[in-house]
Amino acid sequence: MELRKKLCIMVGVLVVVMELASCNFVFNVKHKFAGKEKKLAHFKSHDTRRHSRMLASVDLPLGGDSRVDSVGLYFTKIKLGTPPKEYHVQVDTGSDILWVNCSPCPKCPTKTNLGFRLALYDMSASNTSKKVSCEDDFCSFIAQSETCQPARGCSYHIVYADESTSDGNFIRDSLTLDQITGDLQTGPLGQQVVFGCGSDQSGQLGKSDSAVDGVMGFGQANTSVLSQLAATGDAKRVFSHCLDNVKGGGIFAVGVVDSPTVKTTPMVPNQMHYNVMLRGMDVDGAPLDLPPSLVRYGGTIVDSGTTLAYLPKALYESLIQTITAHQPVKLHIVEDTFQCFSFTKDPDQAFPPVNFDFEDSLKLTVYPHDYLFSLEKNMYCFGWQVGGLTTEDSSEVILLGDMVLSNKLVVYDLENEVIGWADHNCSSSIKVKDGSGGVYSVGAHNLSTAPRLLMVGKLLTILWTLVTLAFTSLA
Repeated sequence: MELRKKLCIMVGVLVVVMELASCNFVFNVKHKFAGKEKKLAHFKSHDTRRHSRMLASVDLPLGGDSRVDSVGLYFTKIKLGTPPKEYHVQVDTGSDILWVNCSPCPKCPTKTNLGFRLALYDMSASNTSKKVSCEDDFCSFIAQSETCQPARGCSYHIVYADESTSDGNFIRDSLTLDQITGDLQTGPLGQQVVFGCGSDQSGQLGKSDSAVDGVMGFGQANTSVLSQLAATGDAKRVFSHCLDNVKGGGIFAVGVVDSPTVKTTPMVPNQMHYNVMLRGMDVDGAPLDLPPSLVRYGGTIVDSGTTLAYLPKALYESLIQTITAHQPVKLHIVEDTFQCFSFTKDPDQAFPPVNFDFEDSLKLTVYPHDYLFSLEKNMYCFGWQVGGLTTEDSSEVILLGDMVLSNKLVVYDLENEVIGWADHNCSSSIKVKDGSGGVYSVGAHNLSTAPRLLMVGKLLTILWTLVTLAFTSLA
């Protein structure tokens, strides 16, 4: 019988801080599957579905991606309209719009197993709502000027690689944010933004289990809330995350981090994902040969939407062989994918670290407690996996997911086109700077009331997803 060991996910909550010109804002983000059991196979299937969409075509000026199927794990509460009403939306570091289910919506999900009631945005119930017209600059930006129907207004049609869809209109209304007024102190403040009002969902978006009210994207395109605020001078296109795989929480900050100091490496330009240039890789000083195309074209993606870490086949085999040469173990296959072994000693004392060297001398060190996870007592598996992605020109790709990003503050600076990281205790705090020069401490939180379960091994507590979406005009 095929061995299937259940993994339990510890409740995870992040704090999201949004920096505006002279103030900061905070969102409380909750783990989508808090207190729910997951099977080992779910983690690989999550990544497989995620990767099947990553290279889908994009019909937006700057590109963008979104993740809205049932495996996405983190959501937050936001408020829209006047008076403000609460909505639970998935937090997505790569999607390009904020959209929520709207009334009437006969095909929207009506219930969820996440512990809250689903809500529909009602434009008529808000005193500040307004349809985005065909003449609006926002509509012109998404290339709908020729097909936009004046009677309906600016609309969207999102098609995902799994054939699920979302249809609706763009609305301009107030988004109420929790302004940081001091260390760990907040107060409400509203900002006008454009978001999608979804009136027809299909496929995974229409399913009721683990459904949320919509998606809030922090992507690179000008349609994202972050870019909208940046265009008016209200925010900077900089965000960072610190994923805590020890206590299950962490920090997600939008804006400039004052401390800790983070060293950076350039982003590869003109890419839809967060690509960086890998220059070398070694196992405790023993170098590994990298595929030439990977080095030449910057085929290393920093992807917080992937759970594990994926390498080209030859590089993966060389990595496993080099690690096990340092510490010989008898490997066996679990779930047709994971290389596992029995071990009674402390893995951190016995196994070597793995180092990635990037352009501008930025190093990423992955320790044994990061790349090994435990299925049961004295049984461990490698989180390294054979890569499932190639580019259109057949170049090989490395995907560095949450497995190697945990316990590090990772900064995405889109304004300076750099990415960087620094080792950090993600259950502690960071300092963020606002536009007036004020610096505030922001700590990690866990707001879930669900019981904490044992986090098996060191599989990460966050599974964001970056899935490429395609916007097409409605006739």
